Amino acid sequence: MGERKVVITGLGAITPVGNTIEEMWSSLIKGQGNVGRITSFDATDYPCQIAAEVKNFDPEQYVDKKALKRLDKFIIFALAAAKQAWEQANISEGTYNPQRCGCIVGVGIGGMPILEENLRELIAAGPRKVTPMLIPAMISNLAPGNIAIQYNLKGINYAMTSACSSGTHAVGEAFRMIKDGLQDMIVTGGAESAITPLAIAGFGRMKALTGRNDDPAHASRPFDKDRDGFIMGEGSGIMILEEYEAAKKRGANILGEVAGYGYSCDAYHITAPAEGGEGAISCMKMAIESSRLDPRQVGYINAHGTSTPINDPAETAAIKVVFGDYAKKGLLVSSTKSMTGHLLGAAGGVEAVISCLAIYRSMIPPTINLDNPDKNCDLDYVPHKAREASVEAAISNSFGFGGTNATILIKRV
Repeated sequence: MGERKVVITGLGAITPVGNTIEEMWSSLIKGQGNVGRITSFDATDYPCQIAAEVKNFDPEQYVDKKALKRLDKFIIFALAAAKQAWEQANISEGTYNPQRCGCIVGVGIGGMPILEENLRELIAAGPRKVTPMLIPAMISNLAPGNIAIQYNLKGINYAMTSACSSGTHAVGEAFRMIKDGLQDMIVTGGAESAITPLAIAGFGRMKALTGRNDDPAHASRPFDKDRDGFIMGEGSGIMILEEYEAAKKRGANILGEVAGYGYSCDAYHITAPAEGGEGAISCMKMAIESSRLDPRQVGYINAHGTSTPINDPAETAAIKVVFGDYAKKGLLVSSTKSMTGHLLGAAGGVEAVISCLAIYRSMIPPTINLDNPDKNCDLDYVPHKAREASVEAAISNSFGFGGTNATILIKRV
């Protein structure tokens, strides 16, 4: 079986800036972030006291009330986003072969909230106070596992864990499996919910998080010279990938095509990117080459753009190497983490959804808070305001601790 075309037929999102595709997109296009004081615990004594939390989310819209007690938040977010995507794709029983359909979801950390809650119970009152549902509620693969149970997906099923690249790797591997004829449809993306005392303390002790507690709205500022660390976010972004002919046959509304995937490892440092952006360069080049597009056909990059001192200039330098003169003459780049915060393992899933929407709706979301650009960050980052632009293709970058890198390329159908 030869290579096959892989298309996107459904999108779902639970994010700090909206709990549906339309809510999220409206916020992004208006340049509205949602960073504020942490409400899930008392962060008064923490170096970073702010985050981008999911707000006004009603889990009972998506999950049975009894089942909620057995699931950590990241699984609930994944199920909610998957339901949105499944419904948009308009998939009904009898229109797909369960053995040829699967689920791959990126999860960077897993069930931190329920783990920490039960650790406190263990210390305070002993092992009998630990819930018997702790393990199935916290392990990463129960995000795709629960989705598979919900929709009778009997093909490939696993969680992709590669730190902040998890969601992008998940989409990329799902794309490869369909392209190579191993599966016909895969529910894929990312999910994460790690705004917890231990996680915020851990990232804070690394000095990876912002200290701009007195100004939450302007704390996430990718490519700005005054950036000082990232904002933790949470949520899920899920898409339905299908083989093109099968999707067309059942009358699916096709939103875009995943056409390229790149991956690499810096093999350099556990937290810092390689000098000169070597890993990011090879990753982007691989995605473009696998799509058989010319680099100048890529009109938009949804950057990893974390708002950390090291990442942003390194990613900028890598983009310049890959795209040459075009990087500063027509290529649009933005970091939606300026609004959503950094969703860790879910980031790549949410940003793949955003990249697809940018192409489908001919609108590029902005990088907000870019008031004083770093001299080493000198591309067109679509500052402050969204911009109308019809682009043929977009790439989404994700780079994670351990030097793991992933890029996907989405194009217009």
